[in-house]
Amino acid sequence: MDFERKVPPLAIVVMGVSGCGKSSVGEHLAARNGMLFLEGDQLHPAGNVEKMAQGIPLTDDDRLPWLDRIGEEIRTAQETSQGLVISCSALKRSYRDRLRQAADGHLAFVFLEGSRDLLLSRMQARQGHFMPASLLDSQLQTLEPPTGEANVVTVAIDNALDAIVALACKGLSGMAVKGGDYHAG
Repeated sequence: MDFERKVPPLAIVVMGVSGCGKSSVGEHLAARNGMLFLEGDQLHPAGNVEKMAQGIPLTDDDRLPWLDRIGEEIRTAQETSQGLVISCSALKRSYRDRLRQAADGHLAFVFLEGSRDLLLSRMQARQGHFMPASLLDSQLQTLEPPTGEANVVTVAIDNALDAIVALACKGLSGMAVKGGDYHAG
């Protein structure tokens, strides 16, 4: 296992705009560290999924109930002493702060960052996802990069998946999160 977890266990949000690889990185990060993985998109209310599938950007009012569901999942995992990796765009600082509050500060973020061109090519190549490439620009406009925020690791997505996961683990390994240090074991 790559992380030594203290009680409550660490929760990690893999964040970024659509197409950055949150699900793939989150699954691999969780597997590598013996943690649970939860796909945050599965927690969206049906109305949100319908709006996005129609190419309609979500508003704060649309996102807040979804963020609260993610926060509930983080709290539940921590209450049952399970580490959790969850994917969530977490585009605004206020969204990240809402999740931090739900986790009582026991939360880290992995921000997957890439160029618009790379993100667009990834979105256009994937099949069966409800989020159309037409919404990328609205997500990029909404994004408030977590520059300078505590407990955030930023990883460029122009690497291979294994390298992205390794860089995320390296960044998380020395991170101090409220309640204890989490480090590579």
